[in-house]
Amino acid sequence: MSFQLTTLPNGFRIATEHMPGLESAAIGVWVLAGARHERAEQNGIAHFLEHMAFKGTQRRSALQIAEAIEDVGGYINAYTSRETTAYYARVLKNDVPLALDVVADILRNPVFDAREIETERGVILQEIGQAADTPDDIIFDWLQEEAYPDHPLGRTILGAEARVQGFNRPDLEGFVDQYYRPGQMVLSAAGAVDHDELVRMAEEMFGDMIPSDAIAPDTARFRGGETRHVKDLEQAHFALAFESPEYGSPDIYTAQIYALALGGSMSSRLFQEIRERRGLCYTIFAQAGAYADTGMMTIYAGTSEDQMGDLAGITVDEMKRAAEDMSDAEVERARAQMKAGMLMGLESPSARAERLARMLQIWGRVPDLAETVERIDAVTLDDVRRLARHTVTSAPSALALYGPVARSPSLQSLDDRRAA
Repeated sequence: MSFQLTTLPNGFRIATEHMPGLESAAIGVWVLAGARHERAEQNGIAHFLEHMAFKGTQRRSALQIAEAIEDVGGYINAYTSRETTAYYARVLKNDVPLALDVVADILRNPVFDAREIETERGVILQEIGQAADTPDDIIFDWLQEEAYPDHPLGRTILGAEARVQGFNRPDLEGFVDQYYRPGQMVLSAAGAVDHDELVRMAEEMFGDMIPSDAIAPDTARFRGGETRHVKDLEQAHFALAFESPEYGSPDIYTAQIYALALGGSMSSRLFQEIRERRGLCYTIFAQAGAYADTGMMTIYAGTSEDQMGDLAGITVDEMKRAAEDMSDAEVERARAQMKAGMLMGLESPSARAERLARMLQIWGRVPDLAETVERIDAVTLDDVRRLARHTVTSAPSALALYGPVARSPSLQSLDDRRAA
């Protein structure tokens, strides 16, 4: 496989990775503009804009956008995260020019028709309602808000209903004008792709964009806090978070290995102790997420009202125990899981294309897989125990509870247990 990168004079980057033997390719544009780039009154507009990209351009109707890709057996989609918005397609190799033309069209020529805005507003409001009715979705929005209060990272990606109700065409156009600039965009493709041909097409489709510097979002700081939403549900939902390393930290791989060993698999400590040995829940997991300047390790579980106290307390106890007696075997297992998950996932051209774009946006370069594996292998047992001790003794924390949780432990009581 061969990685190639070209930057146009206006700052627009084209990254490709040819994957021999494939007859298809994934291609898309990743824009460094997500929920954390919104002002308070714009909350939800990045996601709204993602929806509107498929609702018609100056050259194609919404139906023609879908038909252009699906007529050749491909698919097209998009997503919005807190730090990026992606528009991508998967097609056979001969249809790569078509896919790029469609993606460029929806990015460069959207019409934002007033009727389509109203239609899609209704769709998004339904999406917001669906998320609100899904406890193990909405609890993570509340947890994020407690971790990063009064900051864009703490706001929901979908946006508040009242905000979404008010968005109009000038709002959408204003966000595009501010953030959809060549210096904040990466055209990424993997699979059966020809780099030089993509560069030629990108010059035609994006080369006339006016250069501009990337806009850095406000610096985030994990502050922490507690939110409790009492409701008559079958289960009590528990989400606990701790400040964790950011993408660029030397400890980023340590944090991911720690989270895997703690609660990332069936053999992990939390799963074995809380589910297998004690039967306190059906689902429990830990994961380490990261942003450009901060990170958050999250533990989630659902249990019955009368078992919440035991579950929360044992979770903290297991974290304390892991800081003292995490074993070489556990670290080695987590390391193997991390490498296997990464390498198996990257057998997909879609995953490869996304990796290229995100690495460029995070670090300004794409480390080869051997370098990444080397950094994972370099994490030691002492590194994991050190981070585990810091997490359980010093890291700021946040707690979200939902369901029959009136009598559930407070964040203060869990922090006291951490300190005991």
